[in-house]
Amino acid sequence: MSDHPNLTVLAHPLIQHKLALLRDRRTPTKDFRDLVAEIAMLMAYEVTKELPTAPVELETPLERTTGAKVAGKKLALVPILRAGLGMVEGILRLVPSARVGHIGLYRNEETLEPVDYYFKAPSAREERDFLLLDPMLATGGSAVAACATLKQAGARSIRFLCIVAAPPGVERMLRAHPDVPIYAAALDRELNAKGYILPGLGDAGDRIFGTR
Repeated sequence: MSDHPNLTVLAHPLIQHKLALLRDRRTPTKDFRDLVAEIAMLMAYEVTKELPTAPVELETPLERTTGAKVAGKKLALVPILRAGLGMVEGILRLVPSARVGHIGLYRNEETLEPVDYYFKAPSAREERDFLLLDPMLATGGSAVAACATLKQAGARSIRFLCIVAAPPGVERMLRAHPDVPIYAAALDRELNAKGYILPGLGDAGDRIFGTR
């Protein structure tokens, strides 16, 4: 998008259909959780379409032939706790060999800045493609901090996947991490006074885990 050079909105009809169901306040917890996983899987399909491949010789039941396998860097999924966990299962259905790390953040009540409380990621980080996962990109504070943590740990290739983004978060990511592309199912209008995305889909963590 010309106004947001770091953002790609994935407008696939199935993603948009499921996003409409996700936004609906009447969608129950189980369906919401399933939809998050399904959207994440569809997004990952789009995001990984340019992965390099290498030829591989194999035997079909009838003859010998040449196929293709994914080559190059291995994928690692890193959800931002807790809502990012909802995106992991769907992507693992598509890429079951991906490794999974975790980043836990909380907001300092005085500074309002995110603080790491947990970090665990696969080894050989400089050799991996990291997909950083969080359903919502609102102010961008958590995303910026999570990217910084991954980079400090040695990650060189990071892509950020979210379901719904707001302009302030996209712009903050561009200023802090211009090398990290963002993929979203939608770019929403704005944030309200409490930092919630409008029109948004509510608190993704609460709706995924039934704690609303």
